[in-house]
Amino acid sequence: MVDVSHPRYTYKKCGVFYFSKSAPTDVRHHYLKPRIIQSLKTKSQAQARYAAQKLASRLDDYWSTLRIKEADIPASHLLRSVPSQNIHSTLPTVTDALDLYHRVKGHNKRTTFFSHSKRSVDYLIKCLGCRSLDQYSSADAATFRDWLRHRGLSVASVQRNFNSLKAMVNFAIQELGLECRNAFTGVYLAYESSSEKRQPITTSQIKRLQEQCYLIDDDVRWLVALISDTGMRLAEAAGLKADDLNLEHQYPHLTLKPYVHRSLKTKTSERVIPLVGASLWAAKRIIHKTDSNFCFPRYTDHSHCNSNSASAAINKWIKTVTRDESVIHGLRHSFRDRLRSVEAPTEVIDQLGGWSFKTVGQSYGNGHTLELLSKWMNKIII
Repeated sequence: MVDVSHPRYTYKKCGVFYFSKSAPTDVRHHYLKPRIIQSLKTKSQAQARYAAQKLASRLDDYWSTLRIKEADIPASHLLRSVPSQNIHSTLPTVTDALDLYHRVKGHNKRTTFFSHSKRSVDYLIKCLGCRSLDQYSSADAATFRDWLRHRGLSVASVQRNFNSLKAMVNFAIQELGLECRNAFTGVYLAYESSSEKRQPITTSQIKRLQEQCYLIDDDVRWLVALISDTGMRLAEAAGLKADDLNLEHQYPHLTLKPYVHRSLKTKTSERVIPLVGASLWAAKRIIHKTDSNFCFPRYTDHSHCNSNSASAAINKWIKTVTRDESVIHGLRHSFRDRLRSVEAPTEVIDQLGGWSFKTVGQSYGNGHTLELLSKWMNKIII
């Protein structure tokens, strides 16, 4: 006798096996229909039995997850902060949103993209706990703001943390099609009127720094000297490879381009900078004295550029020379002022410093020639 029985949770339609199982009553409100029906895309009874068992098992696991999410929070009386809304939420948590943000949007991003967003989420969890995205309210966001301020963060730091959270939550809402609002938008963040603008380093201070670089003549001083007459960001300079320096050209120069170990801040950061003055001296010392493929192996290897370590050491030294609160980034501010003082065109200044273009027209063409850039750079030698 032929066995005409079907595997459990299956039926046949036009010779093809279909899976059919009712959703349990306690989780049925999550579904549009009370019964789950899905084609198993096979006419083989053995394959249908295996597929149906797997599908039923996965559904049981999923339903258990839904039940746990909707159950009362274990030991809720011990929580630092209990959600005041959507207690039984099944939406992703803030850590789920962070994982999604990093995984999908983190491609080719700098390490700061990951560290800043993770730090903001860590702060939020310490203050309010790890919740589903719709369990944070505007009042919670205000509490978080006050908590950050109480920890001693400046208004600028509080704003950065809120901007990071807003971007991450907005991304998760859009990416997952969630129907909830972003609690971190619209929160009042006071303006810090007492914050001081970072001042450029004066010409006389730059001269003293360059003289000390010539005198001490080590890799840290080469890095400072290289930045002093190129206006590069510290990470840009620290991540240079020896091949980026071209001293045999009629117009000695360096080429800034992104690497795995060191990305660049913007597209316009990719640029060619003529080497003059102290920067040309530093480049020659690097080529003559360094055996590594990297200009500054103390701070850079094939996977990472530790510009933070360089910043701490260099800023401490700079203060001893300038006798004030000057920092290495002040050289970049000074670089722009020095080009202004010789009346260099704005387009030339922006191209040399890798600053964003102010008009669409500036992005047309290939930019100014190395010869013209060298002419203006030679005018700012101290």
